[in-house]
Amino acid sequence: MRNIKLTEGEFYHIYNRGVDKRIIFINRRDFDRFLESMEIFNIKESIGNLTRYSNKAKEKERLVDFIVYCINQNHFHFIITPLIENGIEKFMHKLCMGYSKYFNAKYHRSGALFQGKFKAIHIDTDEYLLYLSAYVNLNDKAHKHHGNSRSSWKEYMDINVNGLCKKDIVLDHFKSRIEYAKFAKDALKSIVERKLLLKNLESDPSPLTPSVNIRL
Repeated sequence: MRNIKLTEGEFYHIYNRGVDKRIIFINRRDFDRFLESMEIFNIKESIGNLTRYSNKAKEKERLVDFIVYCINQNHFHFIITPLIENGIEKFMHKLCMGYSKYFNAKYHRSGALFQGKFKAIHIDTDEYLLYLSAYVNLNDKAHKHHGNSRSSWKEYMDINVNGLCKKDIVLDHFKSRIEYAKFAKDALKSIVERKLLLKNLESDPSPLTPSVNIRL
């Protein structure tokens, strides 16, 4: 159970993975379907048929705003903010249920697809938001999933790509997209090094070793 309240106007790192760490995006169409669902299920009203609502979703009142996202073969990361009360909970229920039905029907399986309820961490400072945006935007590189992922990185780098995200919330802290790109790549390197350090500390704990607090 999550022990934080997901409040409108606040930012949250939302993530989950496939049950038993299984692959949940097998091919390009699966990634496309999940991305379509991220847009189409992000409305207050119920949806019966995914295709029938595909051209109308942008006209409806949204449940959440996306800031950053990354979808890897066996897990996903979002940075989002709820626009209405329980907006994240409602959106994630629709998204995960809808994609699970699609996946189970396509691959002739049954049962839960995701590993329990989604995880949520409150992003409580601008600094944390910026560093986490780098981690999520470049998450495929952190996990070496090149070519087997989708992320909002292209939205951030290409002025001609509109996409799903409210990018200005992050980009307004930088003079240019190039400056953000340098920050993100440097931040990712630091994050990966810290995570490796934490892994080593956990495998060989010592009372003389200072604790490391990493919220990623």
